[in-house]
Amino acid sequence: MSDRAPVPVGTMPDGSPILEARLEGDGLSVAILSVGAVIRRLDFHGHPMVLGRDDPHDYVDKTPQCGAIVGRFANRIAGGRFALDGTAYALARNEGGRNHLHGGATGFSRRNWTFTEVDARSLTLAYRSADGEEGYPGALDVTCTYAITGPGTLRATLVATTDRPTIVNLTNHTYFNLLLPPEGFPAPVVDDHVIEIPAEAYLPVDDGQIPTGAIAPVAGTRFDLRRPTRIGTQAFDHAFVLGRETVAEPRPVGRITAAGSDVALTVLATAPAVQFYDGTNLPKAGLGYDARTALCLEPEAFPDAPNHPGFPSATLRPGETYRQIIAYRFTKEDAR
Repeated sequence: MSDRAPVPVGTMPDGSPILEARLEGDGLSVAILSVGAVIRRLDFHGHPMVLGRDDPHDYVDKTPQCGAIVGRFANRIAGGRFALDGTAYALARNEGGRNHLHGGATGFSRRNWTFTEVDARSLTLAYRSADGEEGYPGALDVTCTYAITGPGTLRATLVATTDRPTIVNLTNHTYFNLLLPPEGFPAPVVDDHVIEIPAEAYLPVDDGQIPTGAIAPVAGTRFDLRRPTRIGTQAFDHAFVLGRETVAEPRPVGRITAAGSDVALTVLATAPAVQFYDGTNLPKAGLGYDARTALCLEPEAFPDAPNHPGFPSATLRPGETYRQIIAYRFTKEDAR
């Protein structure tokens, strides 16, 4: 640990301190909390790019995974149930009593991680998820390393190992808005943001946002975002298919611009899918945000993968290493 040691900014319900550390360089200023390994603030050349809370306790009590690492399994698992190696497991049904969402009522986003390394341009946090936590089998050791790796680029590397077969799907759940005012609030709607996702297929869902099992082409549908498309009010909360496997190095999975902004955000990742969520349900968090005042691009495994044999596996076994890399690259563009 360097002399840039994290500082206490709040207290968890069990009395342990919530710590914050900062990264600086290449046009970025980033604040990371121990709770949820949250990206609390991300400024590009002095301008805020993400939703963040002034009160760190909001990340424990209220926030909808805002800026956090979510897991053990991001997105949804139908009915909170899955089977692995012939054994059935029941998870918390924390989405309206119907499905398991983002790792449960107290998933990784509301756990207090431990800073293990901090310097000016990178830091690492660790969390050990106990066997049986939220219903998942096996103890899981997770690390998250945030690093400024080049001009305007923040890279998150997520690594996990287990002592028993389990399922793992980690992502970062930061809410982006390229038109935030200097104080970051109130946030304008993202309807005039323009998105591009280089995916030829997406996962259709039922009325509970659970994949039907089909992998459908985007051509001829509103999900064809291969060319820059104004977001508008269409209500997106869907997984876009980038491939069948996790790749070794991050590839572009989405690009965002906005009318009135001279900033472009390119998201790169190693995951086989990316969830695009337009923030339609943000008011439910009770934080004062209006609908669609920020958007998420969440690189991840296929939602509900354990219940669909035709989807790429999300199983992790002892001796294997789960690795997911997400990079956020901000660049200056001609004002739109």
